[in-house]
Amino acid sequence: MGKEALLIIDMSNDFIHDKGNLTVGLKGQEIVPHILSIASSFIAEGNEVIICMDAHHEQDSHFDLWPVHNVIGSWGQELYGELQDWYEEHQDHSCVEYVPKPEYDAFYNTNLEELLRSKGVETVHLTGVCTDICDFLTAYGAYARGFKTVAHKRAMATFTDHHDVFLEQMKTIFHTEIRD
Repeated sequence: MGKEALLIIDMSNDFIHDKGNLTVGLKGQEIVPHILSIASSFIAEGNEVIICMDAHHEQDSHFDLWPVHNVIGSWGQELYGELQDWYEEHQDHSCVEYVPKPEYDAFYNTNLEELLRSKGVETVHLTGVCTDICDFLTAYGAYARGFKTVAHKRAMATFTDHHDVFLEQMKTIFHTEIRD
């Protein structure tokens, strides 16, 4: 049986902190304990935990559509709160990786697929923000590359009221298993 990997998607200060430039706010803050619990379980079981983080340059074309956010090296791009503490404690562990991403899908123009394959991963677990943007498109990226996908409902959030709709879409279109 292949290994599993937990993707923690875009849990940055800009997306989660009250003062973030493109914040989900409280909905994002409330999922942090769930993500930390899952991440700790993955480490204990010898599975992978991969931080997938939006990474933009100051003149990025994303800012034609969205407010400036997750500029490389900025406070806004840092992991939010206890997630940063968890990462600092575990970053030297062989099962923990950090993958910057230039687009919504964490597989697009990154080394994520190669990293997962090199570690024998067959199943990708999705957590983080936003359910209807980066989480959804990363689920597609995983599905299109032949990975099984699992979405953790209580460990995902979004700006909109489309959380459940996009989880159902993941289930229907990408055959994603939905867990609480």
